[in-house]
Amino acid sequence: QVQLVESGGGLVQPGGSLRLSCAASGRIVSIYTMGWFRQAPGKERELVASITRNGTSTYVDPVKGRFTISGDKTKNTVYLQMNSLKSEDTAVYYCNANIRREFWIASSTYWGQGTQVTVSS
Repeated sequence: QVQLVESGGGLVQPGGSLRLSCAASGRIVSIYTMGWFRQAPGKERELVASITRNGTSTYVDPVKGRFTISGDKTKNTVYLQMNSLKSEDTAVYYCNANIRREFWIASSTYWGQGTQVTVSS
């Protein structure tokens, strides 16, 4: 089985920074994409940023210029550096990955358990 374990959430003041980490473990043949979603109370889960295995990254407009996604292939880990945080960034952040477990099995999407990010003074 594959597991995604997130860390790095917490409480931060507006304008502050946090760095989220997500490590994939288990039987992994290939990781095609990894990314971060978030879900605020009363809202739908939305994509924040993603990165492909060749390093191509995408961001949702509200976080462009403030958040940076990066990956470490040697550790099967993805990071989300969040700077200039705003109150509207408050949400549970979920790690997401598209992973192939065996050569003869199609890839599947996996989710982490979520980590709370609260931006408040």
